[in-house]
Amino acid sequence: MKPRVPTLTPILRSDTQGRMLAALYLHPSREYRATELAGEARVSLPTILRDIDRLVEAGFIKERTSGRNRYLSVNAEHPIFEAMATVIRYAYGPLAVLPSLLAGVPGIEEAHLFGSWAARYQGVTGSDPNDIDVVAIGNADRMRIYETAGEATAILGREVNIRAVSRDAWERHSDAFLTAVKDGPLVEISLGETAA
Repeated sequence: MKPRVPTLTPILRSDTQGRMLAALYLHPSREYRATELAGEARVSLPTILRDIDRLVEAGFIKERTSGRNRYLSVNAEHPIFEAMATVIRYAYGPLAVLPSLLAGVPGIEEAHLFGSWAARYQGVTGSDPNDIDVVAIGNADRMRIYETAGEATAILGREVNIRAVSRDAWERHSDAFLTAVKDGPLVEISLGETAA
């Protein structure tokens, strides 16, 4: 099956490549094993090895080996590092940054991206998303949610709006707004994947 070209950044070959680059570019001080990068990209190791090899050869990724392990990190000294980081942050930043931020908020049980960013991520064409909309389900402190939205906004360079709702409100079908959110494009934010 041919990979779908990302709607958010059609200059990339696939969402797999975008998710891998997001892990590297949005966490520039971190080293990843090749298997960890495959996990971040949500594909098998053989699927991603060709992309890794190309990026190492072109100097975008630094590589070191220890025994049988390959350790990979972004080359922050590459001449177009900042430009690449900006593009990657724009298109894949929410899924690279929000899991660890939201997982650090006690009381959030589940979270999803919705709205125009979620629609573009799922391949629905349209105008560029101006902001990033998140629904956080659980009983988290509203002030903590507000602070987390501010932190995410600062990192991603775009306004992040987090709407906190109780589990009961999310599961009932009496709120027209939440019904519209659930009926529209949703992208799960995996609170178990907290890239450092």
